[in-house]
Amino acid sequence: MFRNTVITLLLILMLALGGVWWWVESRLIHVDALSGASDTPGTTYLIVGSDSREGWGYDGTEGARTDTIMLLHQPEDGPVALISIPRDAYVDIPGNEASKINAAFAWGGPQLLVETVEDLSGLTIDHYVEVGFNGVVDLVDAVGGVELCYGDDVNDEKSGMVWEAGCHVATGDEALAFSRMRYSDPTGDIGRTERQQQVVGAVAQEILAPSTILNPFQAHRVADAGLDSFRVDDDTHALDLAQAALVFRDALGGDAVTGTPPLASLNHRVNGQSTVLLDPDLIDQFWIDIANGALEAGAEVGGAP
Repeated sequence: MFRNTVITLLLILMLALGGVWWWVESRLIHVDALSGASDTPGTTYLIVGSDSREGWGYDGTEGARTDTIMLLHQPEDGPVALISIPRDAYVDIPGNEASKINAAFAWGGPQLLVETVEDLSGLTIDHYVEVGFNGVVDLVDAVGGVELCYGDDVNDEKSGMVWEAGCHVATGDEALAFSRMRYSDPTGDIGRTERQQQVVGAVAQEILAPSTILNPFQAHRVADAGLDSFRVDDDTHALDLAQAALVFRDALGGDAVTGTPPLASLNHRVNGQSTVLLDPDLIDQFWIDIANGALEAGAEVGGAP
């Protein structure tokens, strides 16, 4: 009798979770993003963040920009790597003049950004995930807040971040300010990118917690809050998105390679504009090591020169 009851409850749970995943699949927003380039070993995700909530920063209007560009690579062997590419990195953009990498999105949307990152890294992008950080407010609130850590007191008027040094459970609005702040950070965009990684990782951890995924009602609530914040390539589906969250969570667990590509200058002047110059002597070998999983687990790479 007890055994039959347990089996019945498990079947009900599976059906309920299946219903949630079908609903998530039906709500996903897809975009033509992948280049069709030949596969490279491992699985590579391009995670793009912007302050957009509606229109996703690119509706065909020139001038849109991406605030965050993260390459997440799971090699066939070796540690996962989560590499933040500074939005002001000066790179070659296929079919265009060299410029800051976030200009690729402005000039050609997700497809050109994907091609640019592939050209830079030598890795074929398998999955494209775009996150609207304004929409993350609702997602953070749906999971009851997330714990975030920063080591300095901050009262930053431009971002709205008011912070006492240490770790605190942040609301959605506080997490958004945490993600945006850069003017009060001595490392500028580099530090902001690290905080954005922290926010996305904390949200992923809450989404994948048993209290969420084993509770169909909570899973539905979280999905409903978050789906308007994501846009994915045509070949990425609900289970792929869940897998990306798992890999991202692993990348923030201490055993992954994290950081930026090797940098030569944070103030490389081009036509009067300040850009970030990647180190031309180290960059090619860096991407080869990322692709092959050859860097030491837990290594922090790149950073300010």
